[in-house]
Amino acid sequence: MTHLLSIDLEEWFHANLLDDIIDKSAKQEVRVVENTIKLLDLLEARKATATFFVVGFVAETQKDLILEIKKRGHEIASHGYAHQLVYKQTEAEFKHDVERSKDILETIISGKIAGYRAPSWSITKQSLWALNILDDLGFLYDSSIFPVSNFLYGIPDAPREPHKPVEGLDLVEIPPSTTKLLGKNFGYSGGFYFRALPVTMVKHFIKKNAKNEKTPSLVYLHPRDIDTKEPKVKLKPVDHIIHYLNIKSCYKKFDKIISSFEFTSMIDYYERILTPEETDYVANT
Repeated sequence: MTHLLSIDLEEWFHANLLDDIIDKSAKQEVRVVENTIKLLDLLEARKATATFFVVGFVAETQKDLILEIKKRGHEIASHGYAHQLVYKQTEAEFKHDVERSKDILETIISGKIAGYRAPSWSITKQSLWALNILDDLGFLYDSSIFPVSNFLYGIPDAPREPHKPVEGLDLVEIPPSTTKLLGKNFGYSGGFYFRALPVTMVKHFIKKNAKNEKTPSLVYLHPRDIDTKEPKVKLKPVDHIIHYLNIKSCYKKFDKIISSFEFTSMIDYYERILTPEETDYVANT
């Protein structure tokens, strides 16, 4: 089975755990370019294709990086403009943020984008209205609804497999991967979950989902997940663990995972598997 790979392309200071700590309007150290190139080189070496969910602010300031990602054969998708939590925006603010991101990305790559992912998976039960807006804006798929429950995001009873979340809309939801443990859903394939779990356990859950659920796993990282030189800020103990745990070992773990399985972009999966022979949409061209 071919699995899905995505990179949330954002700066280290875009992490929402830092919202009340970092002044994002002030000039901050640029870390995203160096770490993204490192990831791109690894993906090329392992012959893996990914979807890069790009924050509009990063695209606006690092156009050459976006073009390099596209040049290397990866999909460009939207991660909003300012990495703001969806449920902290009004519908008008959200639409403006996403439209701004979409326009910037499509101008840079001279092509369409098909996918969207909310910052910190922040399409929750109180912000499901965002799906109608994404559909209106012409997105083909969303990857924002995490079927877990925690302090920042999640809809624990949401479907764990790709589905259409709103009746009557064409928009398809491709959720991040979870596994069932003691009757509850747990993440394993990206971000903090990926950094926290041993590589053998991540491999086990990928194989388990493929065998039992007949569903590919969606692996995701941020450039900061491999950044051993990221500026350190003072966080609450739990937040410090979530943000910094096992960064030193993440690159090698990521290499082991993408060397062990086949990976493709989300638009490739959408076109080949979810809508075979039903779409003539070719993203980023």
